Amino acid sequence: MKTVLSSRTWQLLHLLADGKFHSGVALAAHLNVSRATVFNALQEAEGAGVLVQRSNGRGYRLSEAWAALDADLIAAALGAAQQKFNLAILPQATSSNALLLQRASANAPSGSVLAVELQSAGRGRMGRTWHTGLGNALTFSLLWRFDCGLNALSGLSLAVGVAIMRALRAAQIDAAQLKWPNDVVCAEGKLGGVLIEAQGDMMGPCAVVIGIGINCSLPLPLAQRIDQAASALTHLASNPPSRNQLLAMLLGELARVLEEFAAHGLLNLRAEWQAYHAYQNQPLSLNLPDGSVVTGTAIGINERGELALQIGTKISHFNSGEVGAMPR
Repeated sequence: MKTVLSSRTWQLLHLLADGKFHSGVALAAHLNVSRATVFNALQEAEGAGVLVQRSNGRGYRLSEAWAALDADLIAAALGAAQQKFNLAILPQATSSNALLLQRASANAPSGSVLAVELQSAGRGRMGRTWHTGLGNALTFSLLWRFDCGLNALSGLSLAVGVAIMRALRAAQIDAAQLKWPNDVVCAEGKLGGVLIEAQGDMMGPCAVVIGIGINCSLPLPLAQRIDQAASALTHLASNPPSRNQLLAMLLGELARVLEEFAAHGLLNLRAEWQAYHAYQNQPLSLNLPDGSVVTGTAIGINERGELALQIGTKISHFNSGEVGAMPR
């Protein structure tokens, strides 16, 4: 998805946000443009991955109603905690992490948040592409500055996972769990993930950009573009929070967890992470970066966030790898 949407296209998407059919005539009249302009603008939207339905005699509609991110609603839901954050919402960007890293280099303050409606080059772990559609996911990045050095940030992605789980459990998304090191999953597949990128010195201070993506809904055309099992909040709850509510809940929990991590590292969060762990005390396989595979029973994590596997009578710790369930 590389198309950059024009302001005219965004105007049309907002008019179609209710998920109902709107005729080309009505849309053209509302914007004082030709029907050809409407047609071309919506083709442009489809080129950016937006799912638009067309029907002769009825017009156009989005495949799902879309509620745009709203800074005022998010701030109201945050309450007093809004003072910790500086929120910006962009309609489109290549990657919220990449853009916020640039802003971090230009001395953006800790607590800067960049949320994006459409990402043209969203990134996951290990260079994977993060696929989203308009309103189908919550994708944002948070800049957080630490006085410590980069060498003290081991396990930060796991701490972020705890914050995500607290927010999801508060929203009654009880089926969500964590997969080491930084995926949010359920029985049906992946719900979301975390991508952390850092700047600074080994001895400090440093700046960290925390990218988070959560699947809110997963229409079939979008699911077919994803190369792994995936799920969404709408599959797990009849009344999941709106994206505005969810972002506020996540930011509130992130502030608490990051302050705890800055003071004590993963120490006080370790047991909670293990309680959310999808493979706790279960056999799993671990694909290592060198191509080898080890198997063992997951017994948790250590204070550095390394995965602890019992392999025979020995306990080994790993700081990287791709976890998979053992075949039954």
